[in-house]
Amino acid sequence: MLSHLCLPIGMPATDLGKLDDLVKDRVRVEKGRPLFTLGSELDAVYAVRFGSLRTQLEQSEGDLQITGFHLPGEIVGMDSIGQHRHVSSAIAMEDSEVCVIRIDDIDRVGRLLPSLQSQIRRLMSQEISRSQQMLLTLGSMRSEQRVAGFLLNLSQRLSTLGYSSTEFILRMSREEIGNYLGLTLETVSRLLSRFAREGIIHIHLREVRILDMAALQQVFGQEC
Repeated sequence: MLSHLCLPIGMPATDLGKLDDLVKDRVRVEKGRPLFTLGSELDAVYAVRFGSLRTQLEQSEGDLQITGFHLPGEIVGMDSIGQHRHVSSAIAMEDSEVCVIRIDDIDRVGRLLPSLQSQIRRLMSQEISRSQQMLLTLGSMRSEQRVAGFLLNLSQRLSTLGYSSTEFILRMSREEIGNYLGLTLETVSRLLSRFAREGIIHIHLREVRILDMAALQQVFGQEC
């Protein structure tokens, strides 16, 4: 089960057994329900075992901004470490299950396993890089670049987690993709249809197959 956590990557084999202490329970989250909410106390981070979650910020007017999508094998809540309270809300996009990794346990085991501390730093670095990429996408890219970059990002993340990089299911709706990328639902749908007409992807409902990775990278227009 630890292979789903992303934590053991690069750790010595002798250390892996000691990580059992980190995962003491699992939590099921029904579709549409929160795993945690903005401002709630931070006492754990969560590894997505199956399903998927989105993180979001709610504004006083009732509007929300989606800040990320989290897939099986990825960690939710890393951006709040050091804040003592969650800086966003996490909502299940489908029936999901997460492994609970208590902050106190991370600190305790981390003192005994320096390799675990390296993994935590790696995960936090990934969160920072992902946030920076998001700012770049929203600040300087055209709409077609945003959608192409989104598909390429999913492809890369799924490949890293051991899944297919060219065939996958969009766990999020087109409206949610648009909210995340700063685009309208109509723009996202139009661009996905355009990519399909041009033979770059094949899409049916939420099933996506990348047919021409080089062409998709060319639309994105930057080093991937």
